[in-house]
Amino acid sequence: MALPVIIAVEEDEVALLEVQAQLTQRYGRDYDVLSFRDPDEALAAVSGLADARADVALALLGPAESGGRLLDRVRALHPQAKRVLLSPADRRSNPATAELIRGLIALGRIDHYVSLPTGSPDEVFHEAVSSFLLEWARDRRRVPHTVHIVGEEWSGRSYELRSVFERCAAPHAFWLADSEKGRELIAKAGPGAPLPLLMLPDGTVLCDPSDAEIAAAAGAPPDLGADRFDVVIIGAGPAGLSAAVYSASEGLRTLVVDEGGIGGQARSSSLIRNYLGFARGISGSRLAEQAYEQALGFGATFVFMHRATTLRSAGRSLELRLANDRVIFARAVVLATGATYRRLGVEALDDLTGAGVFYGGPGSEAPGLRGKDVYVVGGGNSAGQAALHLAKYARSVTLLVRARDIASSMSHYLVEAVEAAPNVHVRPGTVIVGGGGDGRLEHLVLSDNDLERHSVVPADALFVLIGARPHTEWLPPEVARDEHGFLLTDDDLLDGTWPLDRRPLPLETSMPGVLAAGDARHGSVKRVASAVGEGAVAARLLHTLLADDRTAESPLTALAASAAGT
Repeated sequence: MALPVIIAVEEDEVALLEVQAQLTQRYGRDYDVLSFRDPDEALAAVSGLADARADVALALLGPAESGGRLLDRVRALHPQAKRVLLSPADRRSNPATAELIRGLIALGRIDHYVSLPTGSPDEVFHEAVSSFLLEWARDRRRVPHTVHIVGEEWSGRSYELRSVFERCAAPHAFWLADSEKGRELIAKAGPGAPLPLLMLPDGTVLCDPSDAEIAAAAGAPPDLGADRFDVVIIGAGPAGLSAAVYSASEGLRTLVVDEGGIGGQARSSSLIRNYLGFARGISGSRLAEQAYEQALGFGATFVFMHRATTLRSAGRSLELRLANDRVIFARAVVLATGATYRRLGVEALDDLTGAGVFYGGPGSEAPGLRGKDVYVVGGGNSAGQAALHLAKYARSVTLLVRARDIASSMSHYLVEAVEAAPNVHVRPGTVIVGGGGDGRLEHLVLSDNDLERHSVVPADALFVLIGARPHTEWLPPEVARDEHGFLLTDDDLLDGTWPLDRRPLPLETSMPGVLAAGDARHGSVKRVASAVGEGAVAARLLHTLLADDRTAESPLTALAASAAGT
């Protein structure tokens, strides 16, 4: 099997020789290292590698290539390759270099940057390179302990199996039955083995496995060992994982239930660049995997592929029922069910998510969009605020609104601010029906609501803010929600929906003893860091709830007494 490839392109001959020497010495046994001074030669090599179906793991490109075709062709032809700018060591003190890096990262044209090596061995350089190669290996399923899946086609039950392992952060690889690797695995399973089949890292083969067998293979225990826990956390996104880490680390019996796997909405983020402490960024899936391993290490129990169906107060406990009719009792519950951003449904643009197309408001991307043409989809306050924020940096910001005007869904003060901003334009009665680009967003196809007139416009970035749907529909009426389904907590409950005499705790819902954290909570900041913070706060508040639970003034006891009229 051909070795994966590392490409280095740098016009400075001395710098290129140093990069090539460092890469060859450290990685030459496991990777083919190709280096180029001429970008045209590099472009031809990138195309040739794509024709040969070779794996490009990492492309290190000098600043001279940042404005050319090479950067975008690498992404178009080798979308899983990590694209990294070779930066001079003076980037912190050189405003032009810093601005270049911000712009390239904001539009998803590079994954990050690394300083040119300054001696052998340069361990700072190799730490960065190794982290990029690890992310690539995970994306390509080239890590140990991989589960191999064999199916006759990509769809159907085979797709369901792949989805389970993807959501559960379990390394896996899929092979068609008539491929060389597929035939090899089928032969090990024995003649007549029904498909699809799973081959586990220890050699165990599961033929056409049941959901229970799949869940066990993905990491869920077949038996919880207990039906009573100090806290049950519903949802294994960033908020739920954070609550699990802090609860379990302080000795609470902690159970996490999720109908899918771990990571939640964060798993769709190929690179989170503004999470504290990760200077080179971290993928949502990797962050979730590390948090999952951390919570397991502290003793938390996880159950995947189990959907919570009902929640009710049961005396001094809370009763949770799962879809398989299993009943679990907890002294407290944390609802971290998250929310799903509504998508545009344009396949060509979904393929460019992170490369100019972004779901949610602009955060770290905005400063990198100086002199760019940016579009925002949405007619609510969040879209208006995003447009005004982007207008501080971008050359032009166009707000695309399906309605005939923005006044019907946006606060008056924001309407006035949008109309007064000289570089913000509003296109009412407009929808996006297409778009694309060579490795990054370059244009959008717009249409009127009747889909009768189309226009193609150049675009450097698109931010989609058309709402989110919280996963709270299964909860009982006793858990108060706003008109969009988001959970009400704390002061939002003082309008009469709070059933007890005492004030609700921060993050406490209208059902005493039940907390809400993360994107499903009304008024939450839709950021990974804030979700993690709320999960940690929820875990701390559990001590107050559980301490009260040992007295006659327990929140749950008080609720039961209130319901009984005592």
